[in-house]
Amino acid sequence: MSADAPAELPHAWGGPLGQARLKAHPEDFIVEEITGLAPCGIGEHLWLWVEKRGVNTAQVAQALARAAGVHPRDVSFAGLKDKHAVTRQWFSLYAPGRNLPIGPGPGPLDDCRILIARRHERKLRTGALKGNRFLLTLRDCDADPEAVARRLYRISQCGVPNYFGSQRFGRGGGNLAQATVWFEGGRPPRDRKLRGLLLSSVRSELFNRVLAQRVRGGSWHRILPGELAMLDGRGAVFETAADDPALDGRCARLEIHPTGPLAGEGNVQPTADVAALEQAVLEAAPIWQAGLARARMKAARRALRLRVSDLAWHWPVRNQLQLGFSLPAGAYATVLIREVVG
Repeated sequence: MSADAPAELPHAWGGPLGQARLKAHPEDFIVEEITGLAPCGIGEHLWLWVEKRGVNTAQVAQALARAAGVHPRDVSFAGLKDKHAVTRQWFSLYAPGRNLPIGPGPGPLDDCRILIARRHERKLRTGALKGNRFLLTLRDCDADPEAVARRLYRISQCGVPNYFGSQRFGRGGGNLAQATVWFEGGRPPRDRKLRGLLLSSVRSELFNRVLAQRVRGGSWHRILPGELAMLDGRGAVFETAADDPALDGRCARLEIHPTGPLAGEGNVQPTADVAALEQAVLEAAPIWQAGLARARMKAARRALRLRVSDLAWHWPVRNQLQLGFSLPAGAYATVLIREVVG
C-alpha cells in the first residue's frame, strides 16, 4: 500500500457473504434526509423540499438560484447528497419581501421535482441534519438469504465500524495524493473549498487507519482503558473511568461508543491503551500530521461504531435484496453494505 493511498479496511463480522450490484439504477439508492425541522409558513426564507436524480446537490442549488433570480450565496442546504441516486432534501432561498417564481412542480433541471414550497423565518444551515433514511436495492445478490438474515440481525444489535466511505477520498484516493504534494512543499490549492476537502480527506483517512487497528484487535465496539466515549445520537464526548463497571453494559446497549481521532490541535486526548494505539498510527504518517498542524486544524472525535436504526430487509424477487434503514449525519451507507456483500 502506498503511504498516501487509502488503507485496506478489515471487516468486523466475517467478510462479505456473496456478491451483489448496487446502483444499477438511480432508484436502487433512495435517500431522504432527516432534519427534524419544518418550515413554519412565514418568514424571509423560502424552503423547498426537492427530489432529484442524476444530478448533485450543488448543481440543483445553482439551478434554483437561476430559476428564482437570487444570488447563489442565498441558496443553502444542510448537506450534500449522492448524484447517482434518488434523493430528497431541503433547500432554502433568501428572498425577503419577494414572491419567487418557483413552487411545487417540475424543478429547474430535468429529473428534479419540487415537492413542497413553504416560507420560514430562518435559513437552512449547513450541517443542520440529524441523519438520512435509506432504501437500497441490491441486484444479482448470490448470498444465502438465511446467512444474510443472521448477519443483518447482528448488525441491528451491534452496529458496524463507522469508517469514512471511499468517496471521501476522491477517485482512486486522489485527494490524499494531492494533499501529500501540498504538505511536502507544493503550492496550496487556491480554492478554499478544495483546501478544506483535502484536509478533511487526510483526517478521515487517519481516522480509518485507527479504526482498522481497533477492528483487527476486536476492540472497535468496546471501551478500552483511557477511552474517550461518545453518547449515542448526542455527539458529546466524555472521559471514562477505569473503575466504572457500568461502562461495558452501556456500550453493549449502544448507549455509548468508543471514539477515534479527527487529528488536529488541542481538545481532550485519550490516555493509556487508547493513546498508545492512536499515537502509533498517527506517527506513521508524519507528513500528514505536520500538514494538519500547519493548517491549524482543531482536533475532534468521531464514534468508532455506527448504530444502524430501523433496519429492515426483504427479498422482493429471487436474488434481489432490499434494505431500509436510518443512519446519523456523517455516516456512509456503504459501510453497512460491505459487511454483508461485496
